Amino acid sequence: MKKEKKGLFQRFLDVVERVGNKLPDPFILFIGLAVFMIIVSYIFSLFDATVVHPGNGEELPIQNLLSGEGLQFILTSMLDNFTGFAPLGLVLVMMLGIGLAEKVGLLDYAIRKTILNSPPILVTYTVVFMGILGNLASDAAVVLVPPLAAMVFYKIGRHPLAGLAAGFAGAGAGFTANLFIAGTDALLSGISTEAAAIIDDTLIVTPVDNWYFNIVSVFVLTIVGSLVTTKFVEPRLGTYKGDAVEEEKTEELPNAGKGFLNAVIAGLSYIALIVIVIFLPNSPLTNEDGGIVPSPFLEGIIPIILFLFIIVGVTFGITVGKIKSSKDVSDYMAESIKDMAGYIVLVFAIAQFIAYFTWSNLGTWVAVNGAEFLESIEFTGIGLIIGYIIFTALMNFVITSGSAKWAIEAPIFIPMFMQLGYHPAFTQVAYRVADSSTNIVTPLFPYMVIILSFIQKYDKKASIGTYISLMLPYSITFLITWIILILIFFFTGIPYGPGITTHL
Repeated sequence: MKKEKKGLFQRFLDVVERVGNKLPDPFILFIGLAVFMIIVSYIFSLFDATVVHPGNGEELPIQNLLSGEGLQFILTSMLDNFTGFAPLGLVLVMMLGIGLAEKVGLLDYAIRKTILNSPPILVTYTVVFMGILGNLASDAAVVLVPPLAAMVFYKIGRHPLAGLAAGFAGAGAGFTANLFIAGTDALLSGISTEAAAIIDDTLIVTPVDNWYFNIVSVFVLTIVGSLVTTKFVEPRLGTYKGDAVEEEKTEELPNAGKGFLNAVIAGLSYIALIVIVIFLPNSPLTNEDGGIVPSPFLEGIIPIILFLFIIVGVTFGITVGKIKSSKDVSDYMAESIKDMAGYIVLVFAIAQFIAYFTWSNLGTWVAVNGAEFLESIEFTGIGLIIGYIIFTALMNFVITSGSAKWAIEAPIFIPMFMQLGYHPAFTQVAYRVADSSTNIVTPLFPYMVIILSFIQKYDKKASIGTYISLMLPYSITFLITWIILILIFFFTGIPYGPGITTHL
């Protein structure tokens, strides 16, 4: 039987898949990078390489990690590198609250009911919107929203694959956007702070530094994703002529509606209390001038958000009977931390790599010399940022883990761009839009197989080509839209978060 000749794009995807599959697990990858840093520091030390610190003008030698002093640093700092790694505490604390709300069923109920009860005229916008907001529940939205959206589209006489694609686009490609502060904000800002310390150890990137940009992104991407669905994807799919798919039955929690209402009331009461405290004279949450940029409120935003999710999670859990004693609360929190075990292991390796990069002064050397090179070729403006976005978007075809990729890129690009005058939180925005946009089209995306199985429920002949053709329009459109949005923020000076603009 003659084999069908593959197209150029399909052959490209095959190469990407082969190369990506040969990469080691992220933990081993960072162990390898740490070893690489040790070797490079030794080579640089042979040439007595130095770099002038841009902050204090001090001439710094490239320190050899294979020297006696270097070996002492490796051994004595290993635990501190791990336990003192900023993202570790931020993410685990956030997951205590968000994980509790997820385990008692609050987030699942909110997503499910919002989509199922959406008016037909607004269902596409609702699906994309809830897919984007679903990243509060981390990767759970990728599994929950697409099949639910497909079922709703089928019920109202529209092509179910269009609904599935819209839901997956929101949950996958729109992953970085949200109206709320999510675990991703804590994770990335922590890594950004560690990277910024290479140049300025007083600069802190907080979880709210991209908040304004994320809020705008939610509404822009909801509109764009919906238009792509109705104007391009759905007409291409045509009328669905497949057999009816049996609806999956989900167990309804008793008093779930009442529990959700109680959780909303409890959450709003808590928010009202915080607002009242902020506006009190000489409030402990504001700065000396009565403002909130900067302020203890922003510095303590993670605990404040933690208490919000605990309050709404406990309220919902008690109402529906999932929480019957105080032990249940701690048990659900423990379950959410168990889900983070892989992340904790990865952080150990990431922390060592970044610590070696910083201690050896290689991070400063790369930042200073890289910035000088870019200035010498006069490539320092918005074109540089767009180039970086495209580079990261392509990197997604090799390394799909957002945290792993940022842990590699941040120590290089944040200090380098700081030398060019760009704020670390701005560099972080550029990274986030690139990383999110191409999530859904890389063959290495871990949820691709799951989504493909959902697609095959409605189209038995569907393959990876079907999957790519469905998701590629969203990926390209989201990336272009986000680049335009960054250009608007860049040229108008709109802050990306409280007090955060493009430049330092």
